[in-house]
Amino acid sequence: MRETVKSESVPIRTAKVYEEVARQIRCQILRSLRPGDMLPPERELAETLGVARSSVRDAIRSLELQDLVEPRSGAGTVVRETCKVWLFNRLDNRLVEKQQLLGEILGFRKMVEPTLAAEAAVHASETAISMLEKCLYRQEEKIDQGEIAVQEDCEFHYRIAMASGNNFVPRVLDMLMDLLLETREHSLQVGGRPQKSLAGHQRILVAIKRHDAEATYGAMLRHVQDVEKIVRTSFQ
Repeated sequence: MRETVKSESVPIRTAKVYEEVARQIRCQILRSLRPGDMLPPERELAETLGVARSSVRDAIRSLELQDLVEPRSGAGTVVRETCKVWLFNRLDNRLVEKQQLLGEILGFRKMVEPTLAAEAAVHASETAISMLEKCLYRQEEKIDQGEIAVQEDCEFHYRIAMASGNNFVPRVLDMLMDLLLETREHSLQVGGRPQKSLAGHQRILVAIKRHDAEATYGAMLRHVQDVEKIVRTSFQ
């Protein structure tokens, strides 16, 4: 008989507790369990996840209804033979959904960010330009040290939006930045991507400092298009 695999999950803090418990069990199955392996006992799962045993029981019941696990008398709850096929099919669907969302976000960036950059070229104060320069200096420092400058990448685009003079824009951009965080973290690890990002930012800043709206628009559009090519390739 195969050994029980210990839970590698993290404590849960959510309103829909049993649904999150079920999600973490599915992740554990995909990561480290095979058909026929037993789930950890209810008490162990409850202690590891920091939830009541009733929430674990409800989660396991929901997984049973999805035919992912089954109870076996005297043995506990085991992973069903069809479980991995089901999970991989779901992952394929999620990947398609994620790629579709990514395409929509990138399309939105191409529509919005070049215009914001052009507005920033017109309205940016010396203080705003100075803040952009400092941001790029920190970004370059991190890249030279082999670090991933995700924070500086986000900050540069955010400060351009603020420099546009439209007070509503940063609120919209907050949501966009949250959606793009995972994409940035992933794509900035692609070879040469950090350097290309920095070079694109430098071209944008040069145009903003000249207060050349047309050149800034073009520089931002080129930058976003370059990012799109890299991101789409890295997520294939």
